[in-house]
Amino acid sequence: MTTEEREVGPNVDRLNANLAKVEALSTRLVAAMTKKREADQALHGPNQELYVKAAAAYLTEMMQNPARIVEQQVSYWGKSLKHYVEAQQALASGALRAPEDPGPKDKRFANPLWDTHPAFNYLKQQYQLNAEAVTTAVSDLHNLGPAEQRRVDYFVRQIVDMFAPTNFLGTNPDALERAVATDGESLVQGLENLVRDIEANQGDLLVTLADPGAFHVGQNLATTPGAVVFRNRMLELIQYAPTTGTVHETPLLIFPPWINKFYILDLKAQNSLIKWLVDQGFTLFVVSWVNPDASYADVGMDDYIRDGYLRAMAEVRRITGAPQINAVGYCIAGTTLGLTLAHLERAGDTTVKSATFFTTLTDFSDPGEVGVFLDNDFVDGIERQSMQDGILSKFFMSRTFSFLRSNDLIYQPAIKSYMLGEAPPAFDLLYWNGDGTNLPATMAVQYLRGLCQNDGFARGQFPVFGEPVSLTGIKVPLCAVACETDHIAPWKASFNGVRQMGSDDRTFILSQSGHIAGIVNPPSKGKYGHYVSDAPLTTADEWLAGATFHAASWWPRWGAWLAERSGGQVPARVPGDSGAEILAPAPGTYVGANPSP
Repeated sequence: MTTEEREVGPNVDRLNANLAKVEALSTRLVAAMTKKREADQALHGPNQELYVKAAAAYLTEMMQNPARIVEQQVSYWGKSLKHYVEAQQALASGALRAPEDPGPKDKRFANPLWDTHPAFNYLKQQYQLNAEAVTTAVSDLHNLGPAEQRRVDYFVRQIVDMFAPTNFLGTNPDALERAVATDGESLVQGLENLVRDIEANQGDLLVTLADPGAFHVGQNLATTPGAVVFRNRMLELIQYAPTTGTVHETPLLIFPPWINKFYILDLKAQNSLIKWLVDQGFTLFVVSWVNPDASYADVGMDDYIRDGYLRAMAEVRRITGAPQINAVGYCIAGTTLGLTLAHLERAGDTTVKSATFFTTLTDFSDPGEVGVFLDNDFVDGIERQSMQDGILSKFFMSRTFSFLRSNDLIYQPAIKSYMLGEAPPAFDLLYWNGDGTNLPATMAVQYLRGLCQNDGFARGQFPVFGEPVSLTGIKVPLCAVACETDHIAPWKASFNGVRQMGSDDRTFILSQSGHIAGIVNPPSKGKYGHYVSDAPLTTADEWLAGATFHAASWWPRWGAWLAERSGGQVPARVPGDSGAEILAPAPGTYVGANPSP
């Protein structure tokens, strides 16, 4: 046997072993895919009517404005031909190199081979030319309405992103290099990851974003000391242990969104808003919502208000003996806090002294990018599926929100996991993102129909306990925090809701970053700043034009605002000292419950 044969032999054996593993994994993959749940077809994409309308609008454009269409086509073919000729000239020179690459730069094409290797560079540049041509063709169809135009633009962009050459093994140099270097081991591990994810999601594919074994709620997440002091069918109420000798007289109650779990506000000590508030001397209570199963099918918005908001408020007052509380609502919990406040105002109830809204929509006239999923084609499908299952499954919600940032939350993680064979990272934020919750069927439909589609709150038409409420009914002092790049609750839409509220004491803060990072923004990191303004709440653009930027977290500013509305100092309150029964240590039992989706 020659030296070369001795060197190659072990690699061939390893490759054959990996091929055998692929066969076994393929059998598992087929078995997992046979378990795929039946789902309403409307949940898989927009109604075909949208594409028919887009095609009709394009044909109309061809007939009414042929010069524009011809100009687009000539530009595309000219760029493509020029690109082909340049590639041929580079090859004809005898050097295996790519022609000059004018860009644009794209982080998906970070591997140097995309710029230096003629084949990969040709694929990249032609993909970018194709993407530009397609998006330009549909970007200004004059015969579509604004809402339909937005949907066409969005879904075309999704298709363009899906067909990026990086998303395919044969045209991804990172994946090919890794496969060669590992004698196929990376592909085996990638297939293992793929099978695992499909098995975990009952035949559907949802990419695992974080190492599921790296985190344990109550051990290295949600570790701020406290106790569950009340529990009912809807929630567990957690009271946190004080770290100061005295506290503000008025307690603080936070309602997190029940679309996710509350510990986004308590990931770890360094970025925990919960711990920070306790350290500022507030008696803090936080709601941990139940993760519903099909037995909650008939639970609606009134149930969340009565057995969630009103009950939690009453228990906080009972435990602390305080006549009033300060309340916080985050995202959908902020929307529902607004409904509750309008109801309390109508009833003459002064339980709430002040309110804070985090990334909250109350006016849905322009819901932003998420609005592409709020037309009847999707909502009809959600209603049919939810009424059949008793819940709106966390699977469908997670997939929908992921598509709002598909390159970051779908394609790039899939490439790393399935093509490169990498294990998911130990990233607490992504772990929380994957630890989703279901929604009761009735509540989900009421929210989507009555608030999102019909804009019932802003129109004064959404009923609470049978009587409509409106934004003008929110009259307590309030502070609203929106986030500049929020793709779920756009800041201008949030501003527009606050502008219509009936309070004479309104503070608006605009944080940098997005829906999560803009809120979970501890002062110690010095990462994102914020804008404030004394300008009247007229329009969002006018407010921002008069705003001042502060290169620091908004937490201390809000803490000072809150302190001014929280009364004097009283001896620190300890969970259980009022006679309230301690039911469990924080973070409680509901946070770990994960009924079948």
